[in-house]
This record gives sequence, structure tokens and C-alpha cells, in this order.
Amino acid sequence: MSNSPTSSSPTSSSMDAVRKILDSVKAEKRTSLTAPEGRLVCDVYGIPVPREGVAKSASEASDIATEIGFPVVMKIVSPDILHKTEAGGVMVGVKTAGEVEKNYETILTSARNYKSDARIEGIQVQQMLRGGQEVIVGAVTDGSFGKLVAFGLGGVLVEVLKDITFRLAPATKQDALSMLDGIQAHEMLKGVRGSDPANRDAIADIIVNVSKLITDFPEITEMDLNPVFATKDSAVAADVRIVVDFAPKPPRPRPNHDDIVRQMNRIMKPKSVAVIGASAENGKIGNSVMKNLINGGYQGEIYPIHPKAQEIMGKKVYKSVKDIPGEVDIAVFAIPASLVASALIECGEKKVVGAVLIPSGYAETGNVRGQEEIQAIGQKYGIRLMGPNIYGFYYTPANLCATFCTAYDVKGKAALSSQSGGIGMAIIGFSRSARMGVSAIVGLGNKSDIDEDDLLTFFEQDDNTEIIAQHCEDLKDGRAFAEVAKRVSRKKPIVVLKAGRTSAGARAASSHTGALAGNDKIYEDVFNQSGVIRARSLRDMLEFARGIPVLPTPKGENVVIITGAGGSGVLLSDACIDNKLSLMSIPADLDAAFRKFIPPFGAAGNPVDITGGEPPITYVNTVKLGLEDPRIHALILGYWHTIVTPPMVFARNMVEVKNAMKAKGIEKPIVASLAGDVEVEEAADYLYQNGIVAYAYSTEIPVAVLGAKYKWARGAGLL
Repeated sequence: MSNSPTSSSPTSSSMDAVRKILDSVKAEKRTSLTAPEGRLVCDVYGIPVPREGVAKSASEASDIATEIGFPVVMKIVSPDILHKTEAGGVMVGVKTAGEVEKNYETILTSARNYKSDARIEGIQVQQMLRGGQEVIVGAVTDGSFGKLVAFGLGGVLVEVLKDITFRLAPATKQDALSMLDGIQAHEMLKGVRGSDPANRDAIADIIVNVSKLITDFPEITEMDLNPVFATKDSAVAADVRIVVDFAPKPPRPRPNHDDIVRQMNRIMKPKSVAVIGASAENGKIGNSVMKNLINGGYQGEIYPIHPKAQEIMGKKVYKSVKDIPGEVDIAVFAIPASLVASALIECGEKKVVGAVLIPSGYAETGNVRGQEEIQAIGQKYGIRLMGPNIYGFYYTPANLCATFCTAYDVKGKAALSSQSGGIGMAIIGFSRSARMGVSAIVGLGNKSDIDEDDLLTFFEQDDNTEIIAQHCEDLKDGRAFAEVAKRVSRKKPIVVLKAGRTSAGARAASSHTGALAGNDKIYEDVFNQSGVIRARSLRDMLEFARGIPVLPTPKGENVVIITGAGGSGVLLSDACIDNKLSLMSIPADLDAAFRKFIPPFGAAGNPVDITGGEPPITYVNTVKLGLEDPRIHALILGYWHTIVTPPMVFARNMVEVKNAMKAKGIEKPIVASLAGDVEVEEAADYLYQNGIVAYAYSTEIPVAVLGAKYKWARGAGLL
């Protein structure tokens, strides 16, 4: 019989005991542990379980139950029956020795009817836990993110409500405590309608210990502790289910950090570029690449590669990269997929660092073998592959347009990437239209090698980049991305648009946790754990990339709305709640100060409603007060187009107030929503170009941008 302690640090000898159990399971070619084996593993890792024993006969079961004390729970013990309830192998609330003996035979009969050839090792008799909140603590192995721990409401509710949250393992105590607040029903843990609160530390300790276990023993692929009974004093796992896989997927090869930085610096800032498939014929991809490199103002060496031509666009042509006399940093491929492998080998022999693979016709069309072939060549020769199936990339500080798309010359501090060519074109078009300066736009395509975390590693140390925005459909190595993003996001905001978030990502799973590990929920939680700002739409990603760098970092959570239209004030307030912004509760003295500037029929409080018929000075005075008062940390302005205060008058006044305060050392984020006729478009643009993130006809977008800035500041520990 067992009653585990609440916490424990496994010793080498106790870990050897776990290894022996797993070796036994492997030798018997099983995919799961029995409940008693699971209990022994829990003992080693300080995961509390009820007092229990395994009976080989009805009379032994009665003796164990009598010693434990009634009522008890009885469960079949069989390596061949994982889901005991489905097999009729569980009896709950057994109250007497006679019932124990009767139920012993009933459980055996049900188990044999369920699976006639099942090996039955006995029946587990377990102390029945009462009271407290039922929760689930589990673990799962994801194809991209690796080992994850999970937490949610337990018992029968878990698969109905699907209210569960994930973190990368190993998880810290802080991670574990954040999980308790990360489910929708987190208030249940605090005690409702007179019930006692659950012991948060006890639950968090179990989460941390489960994460240690699955990290120490990677062959454990899924794990359920369900339910865990959490009371005010303790948390005890009533049922343990552990699933194993002794043939795990090999890890994806990854260069070390210093090598990535060295390689990516040469790729993004090359001194020389070869264009394989360069052409003098208009309409050819190789022609467009050459034009963009030359017309974009790139000052490095450009080497066209063509088997027959002598000169293209005034540049000497070479038959092979191997014929080029000097070093070649990158080669842009503008040839059919069938010719890439042989040309890539020549690049390897030339010691080219990066290959920009524009051609399509690889994994995206089912040609997985062709993609694996170029990956193998890249790994053999140490060539980093960008693509295939991409539009190329831009790096504006070097005037580098290594792409067949139009040249881009609006320089700035935003670096953007996309997995999709179509989304890449949208990024280029929006950036040009909005005059958003960029440092880079990169196509990743099939991501045969270079992926999002390689770009993060480069942009982290790139002085020309202040914010990174990435569109992805999947992450080839989610764990590598999360590890890099967690570090980079503390220095520079990272915005990610993850496509496919509505996909259930369902898969066959042997545990509740595995079945609930919907692909998008894992992305959502790991992004949060890594400090990543998640965009819900392409427009959000682009607006965040444009707006976050414009706004100064807030120094606190207090947000105040100043509006000339009551309707806008209500919508702006709703948007604040949606974006987890804290509307300041206005103290009496500040309320009185605002009332000095607004008409009697206006409203102080928050929003501050100055009403629509007020002259420009009312906007000036209230906004000036909002900026001057140190208790206010950010302002949201709601402008209503009137004859008394025309749009451009409002815009110029707001910029003057902002600049006057900045001269005094006062800077706070200000966003604005402008409602009115078409003149508000010019006013919004003027405001944006002068440091106030402003939008015509929208109350949602400006607040979403402010919310994104706040999310980054919180994650980076700046508030």
C-alpha cells in the first residue's frame, strides 16, 4: 500500500527504479504502464497518490480495503486494458468487505468479456478520495514542440469542456502557477459558493514534477493524472495513466547559435550574389532577379550564371559558380527544380553559404523525395537553404532585392517574413501603401532548412531591426522557435500570424491529454509562454508591425479614453476589454480636474466624454491633462468630425500637444479613432506620421495595436 509524499527530488537510485519499470514494459512490447507501475513512478517523482494495494484474490482485496478504510475504489490491473472504465473495470464507492469480494468477481468477468485474452495481474484497491476540485494534470509529446505539460478541469468535465492549457516541459513553478490561471474555469480553483479554495502550490508542484518526469524519460509520450483531487490542504492523483513509445522521432538537425549568426549575417548581408539561371529575356524570373539586384542599388558583386550567354545586363556571365574567381556568399536559384540538385552541389564545392531557392515543385506538390535530396546536399556541404518555393528576400539596409518581385526601398526597422508567396506580396503591398519602413521581407516557403527561429536569431542582433513579424502555417521545430523567441521577445517585439488556427489538429491518442492536445491550443499557449504577440488576421499582423514601434513603452497599466462621441467611447471601452487593457478608475481629484474643461452635460469618469460640439481647446486641455498626470499611462482618443473642430485642426493640435509634452520629457502611448467624412483619412495619416497611431472609421484597430504594445511590455517585464 502507498501514500506518496507531496514532494520529492528523485535520486539516481530511485530513477534507476523507474528505468527498470520502463525496461520491463519495453521487453514485454507494451505501450503503457499498469496502474501499480504508474504509482511507483509517481512515488519517485513526488506525485501524491492514494493509499492502495493490488489484490490477487477476493479475500485479499477485502483485507486491503479493511486496512485502508472504507469507502474504496476498485480497478482492474491489466497491461492490455488501458481504458479501465470502458472495460467495466472500475467500481467506485465500495463500502463493505462483502461488497469488495462481490465486486472483485464482477470486475474480472467484465474485463474478460471486454478482452478475453487480456493479461490480468489483479485488482487495485484504492482509498477513495472525497471533496475538493477535480483537475487533470497531464503530458503529451507534440511533433513540433516536443514535451508539453497540461492542466485543466478533470473528471468527466475534461473532454466535455476541453478547458485545458499547455506549457513546454520542463516547466518552472511560475509556469505551473500561470497554468492555473490559464483556463477559463480558473475561478473554480479559488472556491465558489462557500467551497474551499484548492491548494495552488500543491497542484503546481505536481505539474512541475510531471514535467521533470517526461523530460528525464523521453520515452514517456503521454501521461494522465485524472482526476487529481485538489483540496485546501493537498492535491492527490486518483488515477495514473502513462503511455510510452520506445522509437521516438529523431531530432531535427540544428546548427548552434554562433554558427547561425555567422551564416545568417553572410546570407542577409552578402558581399557577393550569384544568380543561377540569370537571363536577358524579359518575363523570365532570372531576368527579374538581375534587374532587382541592379536597380535596387545593391553594391556588392553580382555574378550571372548561364550555360551559353557571355554578358547579361553589363555583367560577365559564368557557366558555373565554380568558375567565379572570388568568394560567393549566396546563390539565387532561378532554374527549374529538376536542375537544382546538380547546381547546388557545385555551390557546395564553391563553399557558398546560402542558397535562395525560388523554384517550386517540391514537397508542396508531393515531391518529398526531391526536397529531401536538396536537404541532404545542404547538410553535406554546410549550405543553408532558404525555401524552396519562395519569392526570395529583401534586406533594405544593404539595398538587397534578391527576389523576382518589385524592388523595395522604403527603409525602416520592421522585419517581416512569410511562409506563403501570396502573403509575402500582401506584406510588400501594404508596406509600400502605408509607407511602413522595413529592414527585411523574407520568403520561407517549404522551409527545407532556414526557418523562423533562424530569422529570429539574425534579427535579434541586427541593429537595423526593432520589431519582427512572421506569418507561418506550421513550425518545423516549434521547440527551437519557442526557445529563441523567449529570449528575443524580451528585447524586441515578435508578432506571429499562425494560419490554420481553426483546424482541430486531431490525432489518435491514448490519453485524455493527448486527445485534447488540439494543435492550435498548443501554439496559443507556447506563444504566450514565449512572449510572442499573436495576430489573429493578416491585417492585425501588418498593423502591429507598423504601429508597435511608433508607440513609446507604457510605464503602467492605467488607460484613459477621451472622446468627443459617446458611441465611440462605448466601442472603445469594449475594445479595451477585448485587448486586456485596464481602464483606469478615475480618482476624485482627477475627475474634478477633467470637469473643469468639459461642459456640464459632458461626462468625466472613464471614458471622459467631452461631447461633440466642443472647440479644439477642449481636446487640447483634456489631452494635455491626461499626459501630464503621472497616474495615467496611455491615452485612447475618440474624435468626432464637427464643423467646430475639423479633422486636420484636431490632428495638428494633438501633435502639438504631444510634441510639447515630449519636450518636457513626458512620453506616453497615444492611439486615436477618427469618425467622420473622408477628411478624417488625411487627419489619421497625419497623426500616424507624427507618432500617434490613428485610424479612420475603426474603434477596434487602434486599441488592438495598443493592446499588442502592452502585451509585449508585460512579457518583456517592462511594466
